Amino acid sequence: MKAKQWEKRIREQTEAVGTYREAFEDIIKTLSTVLEQRDIAYAEYVADGRAVIDRTSDRGAVNLAKNPKLSVWQELNTQALAYWRELGLTAAGLKRIDEQSMKTQKPKKSLEDVLTSIGL
Repeated sequence: MKAKQWEKRIREQTEAVGTYREAFEDIIKTLSTVLEQRDIAYAEYVADGRAVIDRTSDRGAVNLAKNPKLSVWQELNTQALAYWRELGLTAAGLKRIDEQSMKTQKPKKSLEDVLTSIGL
């Protein structure tokens, strides 16, 4: 999926869960770019079709190694998860946002209110 498509989808998801704020637009754009790159990396990994590859060392020994395309995909997925969490698009992220917004705020009283309440 292209970054613009991801951007629209992320915006819709944040609006659906009630965490959308205009101030998050830069984060949404960054996440959409990460997701586009993640999709590209995954397509390349699938096209390659191997989780491990043969890697030849400096001394000529052939060893199995994790496919770098798979590593890139996993790293981008981890980055995306962090952004999703911050936008409230994971269960833990949404819970954290909800708990912060649901905390009872102590009403601020002015000196005049305090003096009036004690009868002065």
